[in-house]
Amino acid sequence: MPSKETVRRQRALGGGVGVVVLGLALVYHFFPRVFHVEPSSTAAHRAMNLGPAPSATPAAITPAPGVGELDAGPPVTFAPTEVIVARMSNKNTNLPQQLSADTPEVEALLARADKALHAGKLAGDDGSAAALFEQALKLKADSRRAAQGLFEVRARLAAEINQDLAVGDADSVSDLLDTLKKIPDSADEVSQVQAKLKTLAQVRPLLAKAATLLQQGHADKPAGDNALELYRQVQQLDPENAVASQGVLQVQRAVLDRALAAVAQNDFKSADQALTEAAQVAPDSPALSDVRTRVDNMRQARASGLLGQARSALDGGNLALAQQLADQAKAISPDLAGLSEFGERLINARLYASYKPGQVFTDRFLDIPGQAPSMVVVPTGSFRMGAPDNEDGRQDAETPQHDVTIAKGFAMARTAITVGQFREFVKASGYQPDSVKLGGASVYDEGTGAMRDDPNAGWQDDYVGKSADSRLPVVNISWADAKAYADWLSQRTGKTYRLPSEAEFEYALRAGTTTRYWWGDGTPTHKVENLTGGSDRSSSGRRWSNAFAGYRDGYWGPAPVMSFSPNPFGLYDMGGNVSEWVQDCWHDSYLRAPRDGSAWINPGCSVRVVRGGSWGSSPDQVRSSYRQGADASVRSGRVGFRVLREL
Repeated sequence: MPSKETVRRQRALGGGVGVVVLGLALVYHFFPRVFHVEPSSTAAHRAMNLGPAPSATPAAITPAPGVGELDAGPPVTFAPTEVIVARMSNKNTNLPQQLSADTPEVEALLARADKALHAGKLAGDDGSAAALFEQALKLKADSRRAAQGLFEVRARLAAEINQDLAVGDADSVSDLLDTLKKIPDSADEVSQVQAKLKTLAQVRPLLAKAATLLQQGHADKPAGDNALELYRQVQQLDPENAVASQGVLQVQRAVLDRALAAVAQNDFKSADQALTEAAQVAPDSPALSDVRTRVDNMRQARASGLLGQARSALDGGNLALAQQLADQAKAISPDLAGLSEFGERLINARLYASYKPGQVFTDRFLDIPGQAPSMVVVPTGSFRMGAPDNEDGRQDAETPQHDVTIAKGFAMARTAITVGQFREFVKASGYQPDSVKLGGASVYDEGTGAMRDDPNAGWQDDYVGKSADSRLPVVNISWADAKAYADWLSQRTGKTYRLPSEAEFEYALRAGTTTRYWWGDGTPTHKVENLTGGSDRSSSGRRWSNAFAGYRDGYWGPAPVMSFSPNPFGLYDMGGNVSEWVQDCWHDSYLRAPRDGSAWINPGCSVRVVRGGSWGSSPDQVRSSYRQGADASVRSGRVGFRVLREL
């Protein structure tokens, strides 16, 4: 057993290198092996001479290498005893009110008591600070110095006891407890120490087992036999137990190590799972924040590398590999910069399926002999839809001019659907067009030079109600008739056919141009469309009152399809011959119109949009921005349609 002088020196050194123990009670119950300290190596019976008051400068006690990992304990520090006593003294308001000055005899006792207190001789014999302060109080019961001194003795003993509790020295605590019991008015402190000793006895074996499990790799698994559950149990018994708190952090560190190991194997899903589990252990720890940052950095680096490889694959024309690499990059980092841009590039590369912009193709029917109309692939892009402010003839319905992006490729019928093609549909499907079901259509009257209703005209007739050539664009059909034909093509080919949206039609009509017409701003210099030409004449010699001056195309009504020049996208008769039904419902302006090329549809609408000029349209009505609405049931000798196929 060490001598009292040795213990005194140990006390002085321990106070000099102590740090703040949490809480006013300073109840940090640490496992003694944190510092490789065995209880037996400490004095079994502390001498009552506890050494001089320690220095007021705290210093950390650094454990030997491997100690923290072994016992799951933090670097332990203690507050100096003087600081602890000062804190407790500030709360000591239960001092007597002194009525007169201390007598010389009392002064002498107090001087001896102060000297003993300073020397660390707190209690145990007649010369101890406690005995001398008690003797002073017997002589003068209202001596504040004596009462304060006795309180300080008790506070110092409590501080020493708490320091021993912190290192798990139960034997030393028991010795000091016996001394504390002898101090007057120490019943509360004694009760607290006894409770702490009891708790210490409960948690020490739990901490030892937890440390063993942690060392064996059972940090948080399996359930029912892991270190984390034991540390949590200790925290329930002793919420301020620092060893348990440090153990929890070491458990988290083990989980974080799993996250880093998963990242090393490019298994970011497992890494994220480990990070989630680590956050459940200690959500606000610096270690968690640090590892999250490291994982995120590695995630970004890995995803960026994959995206770079995907770009190379796309440039090389290997779309499947490009998609695969891009998907891997997205799975690792969904918010990776550049993913969106790459996705757009990849979509554009696939927009045209196995076709190229400008390529012409024809789908064959799957279940019956026959084929769909000839289609041309329209390139993707953006355009200004509507009429600019300075365009002559501009109408409010064509405003506001707005940007539209056609981001999804499509193919459009090279021509309006012909009478022969529509006849094939009616024959194969048994469909009854509205001109038959509802009766009649609106045809041109040569006598008056205007359109008139003819109850006998139908889809097989031309613009004047006479039997039509199969090569002419079909007219005298309703919007529903046009849609039925597109739906039938979808069924026959297994592809998606439909009417074009208004935006798609104008985009295809303009074909990359921004002028009044797709061919320019004025009268064509050569035959480009079937228009109202100033030099055209009807069979009876009629002339157009509002026409393209000097233009002659040789037709008064519709011309057979493909009789004129195609526009830059390879589409025929987009600005003339017959106007055409599109998907959209009619709206009086473009306010809130879609900007992605999709159709603007209100469920149940009865008025649809008609686009493109016809054989009888004035120059203002042939403008690329011109639009008009018509009841969906209208059948007119000036209106036909064409279809679009999605790619």
